[in-house]
Amino acid sequence: MKLGLLSDTHNDTGNLQKAVSIFNDYEIDLLIHCGDVTSIKLLQWLKALPMILTFGNGDIANGEMKTMIMQFNPDNFAAYSFQGKIGDKQIGVTHGHIKEIMEGMIQSQKLDYIFCGHTHRRRDELIGKTRLINPGALGGMYYQTRSIAILDLDSGNLIFEEIA
Repeated sequence: MKLGLLSDTHNDTGNLQKAVSIFNDYEIDLLIHCGDVTSIKLLQWLKALPMILTFGNGDIANGEMKTMIMQFNPDNFAAYSFQGKIGDKQIGVTHGHIKEIMEGMIQSQKLDYIFCGHTHRRRDELIGKTRLINPGALGGMYYQTRSIAILDLDSGNLIFEEIA
């Protein structure tokens, strides 16, 4: 199963369009957005993809966002955090701005993967048995080149794709 990971879109429509094109090229099975979409209009670009969305500190209209992605596909998920099984892996997703959620996921050591955003910095780190991945940012504050990630859950292979 291939996951498309992105975070911190911050209203950057151009970069989001490029990211969706890359996800389509990789034929991802599930999109995981780790928060800070910041505009309900941007969700239109994601409507064809099955999705887990966690809300970030910039997602003020999160009620409307949840309603919209559920209209696209009733199997989609939207909340401040997600924990559940995808394929045969235990997954946690959060934006990362609520320290208690992030620390709780890491300290539990019950998850194979945690996907997060917020820092606008790519990260791939093993903490105990849990692999923590931040795909980087598509918009907002600029610390690194813009990026997304593709994870093959079966092999564990992670690819960061920079958005030019």
